[in-house]
Order: sequence, then structure tokens, then C-alpha cells
Amino acid sequence: MKPAHGTIGGILWLGLAFSSTVGARPELILKLGHGLDTGHPVHKAMVFMADRVREKSAGRMQVQVFPSEQLGNEKECIEALQLGYLAMTKTSSAPLEQFVVQMRIFGVPYLFRDSEHFWKVLNGPIGRQILLAGESRRLRGLCYYDAGARSFYAAREIRKPSDLAGMKIRVQNSIMSMKMVVAMGGSPTPIPWGELYTALDQGVVDGAENNAPSFRTSRHYEVCPCYSLDEHTRLPDILVISTRVWNKLSPEQQRILQEAAGESVEYERKIWAEAEEADLKIVQEQGAKIVRPDKEPFRESVLPIWKEFEGAEIGELIRRIQEVQ
Repeated sequence: MKPAHGTIGGILWLGLAFSSTVGARPELILKLGHGLDTGHPVHKAMVFMADRVREKSAGRMQVQVFPSEQLGNEKECIEALQLGYLAMTKTSSAPLEQFVVQMRIFGVPYLFRDSEHFWKVLNGPIGRQILLAGESRRLRGLCYYDAGARSFYAAREIRKPSDLAGMKIRVQNSIMSMKMVVAMGGSPTPIPWGELYTALDQGVVDGAENNAPSFRTSRHYEVCPCYSLDEHTRLPDILVISTRVWNKLSPEQQRILQEAAGESVEYERKIWAEAEEADLKIVQEQGAKIVRPDKEPFRESVLPIWKEFEGAEIGELIRRIQEVQ
């Protein structure tokens, strides 16, 4: 039987008539675009996921991963999912705030007590609810990836919130990130990740905030060698699929993709922990200084953000998350 050819929702659809043996031409190709480089643990996790999809489908399904903003920055990829031009993307929760209001919860500074509390929430009903909250916007979350805790870095040490006074701090295009920096006394400046090294080098911004692996792989330590581990937020990376694409998949294809995504999370959490430790050591060897400030003044400075959401949906999520033991 001659296979049907065409495209559906940004995926290459080749019908269902090919051989099911491993190595056969795939019936379905899903394109996944993201902004990280190939050395990043989250990229490696998505490659792992793609391998598991191929294995589980006996070669009938294939996920093609395009790193380093080859298919656009985070916002552009999210919009491409909504339009059906792209099947999948990996994005931080921060850019998703513009599309899915519930994602703002992850930007509430010092919301999670520690990594264990963070993962209990994400693996429970609250995490599942937030993953699916964007379906009305044609965005379905498949899984969360560990992106560690985010901390400030600059050319000079940041030991207390007042050290941010007068500093332009690059943040993601996130309402919550901007509120946080303002509360601490700094001036938030959204800049695309791919443009940040140049912006830091040329003094367009004075500093930024991110996790240790991103600090290392981006080589930002070359221009901002002081990394202050205030660990203000834990913003997960999220693997998202267009509902235009998801709804075209068969139940079996959906199962394979969801299972592979789940398995990639366990793999990613392991290599993430290893990368955090290794990357802090590497940047120090390259001349960066690791600062471990007292976190309490930072926590106190952002309490107005918590109070701002009392009585609102985000406030209710804050309450529920705090109750998770």
C-alpha cells in the first residue's frame, strides 16, 4: 500500500504503512526546538527522550532535536507551537507566564523550601494541574526538567539585596522575574538568552541570574566572574507539545511519547546533579568566585510579592504548595 504524505500541525506525517522494524523510515517525525547548547544537561535529556521514542516505537516515531535557537528563541518556539508550525519545544516556565498564567507560580521567590519539596510538588497533583493548564492555549506540558536554583552573577559580589541597587539585571521575559528584581532594588532588563553574553560584555546590563550549568556553558563567568548563590527561585524547564499535534497522535503514539518523556526526567535529574557540582568547580578553576550570601535578607525583601497575590489564584497555589510536606 502506498503511504500518504503530508504535514499536520508542524509534523512530518508519512502515513501508517511503513515497516515497523527498527531502522525503517519513520512514519512520524516530531521537530523539537530549544535554545540550549548541546553540552547542557537538559539538551542531553531530550536526546535521551528522542532515543527512547525511537526504541519504543520500533523506529516508527522520531523526534528531531534542534538546539541553540536554530528554530527560534523561547517565545518564538512557543508561538510556533500554538500555530502548529512546530511540534515541541523546551522552555523555562518563565516565558510561559505570558501564555499560561499559572506558570507564574514558579517565579515566586523562595516558594520552595528545598529541592525535595520542589519535586514533591511537581510530581503531585499540583504539578500535573499546571502542566495541563495551557491546553486552552494549545500548549500541553509533557514533563518538567530540573533546572536547579537560580542565582545572581555580576562583575562584583552580590551579598545582600542592597547590592543590586542601581544595577541592570538581565531577566527572562517574565513578569515574576521582573517583580523580584524590583523588590530587591535592582532594575530588571529582559534580554534573549542568545544575546546575553554580548550584552554583559558591552555593559548593556550589569549582571544576570541563572543556574550553575547555564552559567558555565554560556561562559558568562568570563565577563561576570562573581556568582552569588542566593538561590532565589527554582524555575523548571518544561517540555511542551502543541495540542494541534498531540490531538493528531494515536493513543499508542501519545503513550510512547509520554513514557519516553517521563524516563528522560529521571535521567536528567541524575546528570543535572552531577553537572551542578562539576560546573561550580569548573568556573572556579576558570577564575570565577563563588559567593554564599545569607539568604534571609533576600527572602525578607520579596515578601511584598507573596502578599500581592493573597486572595488570587496564584495566592491559592502558594498556599497549597506550602502545605505539601
